[in-house]
Amino acid sequence: MTAVLFDFSGTLFRVETAESWLRAVLAEACLALPEEELAELARALETAGALPGGAAPVRVPEEVAGVWRVRDESAASHRAAFTGLSRQVPLPDPGLHDALYDRHMTPAAWAPYPDALDVLSGLRELGVGVGVVSNIGWDLRPVFREHGLDRFVDAYVLSYEHGVQKPDPRLFTVACEALGVDPRAALMVGDDRRADGGAAALGCGVHFVDHLPAAERPDGLRPVLDLVGRRPDSPGR
Repeated sequence: MTAVLFDFSGTLFRVETAESWLRAVLAEACLALPEEELAELARALETAGALPGGAAPVRVPEEVAGVWRVRDESAASHRAAFTGLSRQVPLPDPGLHDALYDRHMTPAAWAPYPDALDVLSGLRELGVGVGVVSNIGWDLRPVFREHGLDRFVDAYVLSYEHGVQKPDPRLFTVACEALGVDPRAALMVGDDRRADGGAAALGCGVHFVDHLPAAERPDGLRPVLDLVGRRPDSPGR
């Protein structure tokens, strides 16, 4: 393998909890809620799937379903989809729905998995190219810069910048072309078997990690350093 493509959310980074997310936005708005009420609202937002990178919605309301299907194809669709889910939960101030969406795009809302730095720096030492291929509706580059990982990434391929979503093979093709590698010499690492598994259609190897809280997955990326030396089974582990 001469290149590794990584998904973003649930693979290299994990978003904060719904409670932390809501708490930060309430503090910014100078709004205070009883702890029990705050926890209840956070649970409701999580059930609604309103936090991008968090839990999937238990149910997508009919009025949001259309934009939800194409949410990662444009910045406008992404915001509309997630604020549409958020608005299923009554909040003390209607402006909080957009504030919550804005919060999730900040570097403070994200933390790299514990082994991300070691794995990315290890790939750099091995001379392996690194790309980030993400279904997303906003520019994640500042997150990488803030956490000191941008220097290890050679190419970013973001769905909203190309108008297509994984598993569409076009995104993986763009990434391989940006890195100057044959897809058959690339490994895609992600947490979504359908979306990230789309790379297998091009002949990429595929390796899956579990989308877990960072503390529960301290070394899930480390096998990648071993896999670059051999051809992993595709599209399994």
